Amino acid sequence: MNDDFWMNEALAQARQAGAAGEVPVGAVVVLDGQIIGRGFNQPIGRHDPTAHAEVMALRDAAARIGNYRLPGATLYVTLEPCLMCAGAMMHARVARVVFGAQDPKTGVAGSVLDLFAEQRLNHHAEIAGGVRAVECGQLLSSFFAARRNRTALT
Repeated sequence: MNDDFWMNEALAQARQAGAAGEVPVGAVVVLDGQIIGRGFNQPIGRHDPTAHAEVMALRDAAARIGNYRLPGATLYVTLEPCLMCAGAMMHARVARVVFGAQDPKTGVAGSVLDLFAEQRLNHHAEIAGGVRAVECGQLLSSFFAARRNRTALT
């Protein structure tokens, strides 16, 4: 199993978010070749600004293994992490972060800034971006195009 395989699992989570009317971002946490956490965007439905896909997946993983620290884990997410999610990953001690599409407005794994490379912070994850980026980006583009069309019709 490789990054494409696990990103497919994150894409399945993203589709669940889209079906629920949320921005279609999905994430999974993998440890020792097993998914230990799944999550998709839910801030609208949960009325919770922290309910991003990555945070939901980290919460699920931590609950499953009984520890808020996830050393050795890889988090796969369909969109480059934001500042909040990157901070949560650092606190969880995630070893590796793999993302799909870049986020030129709020991405902190190289787009707006690279928080993971900040030497003054005490934890650094390995970053791999662009995995199935076209597919991840198209899912987001389609969602926002449909939203704009609905708005234009009203």
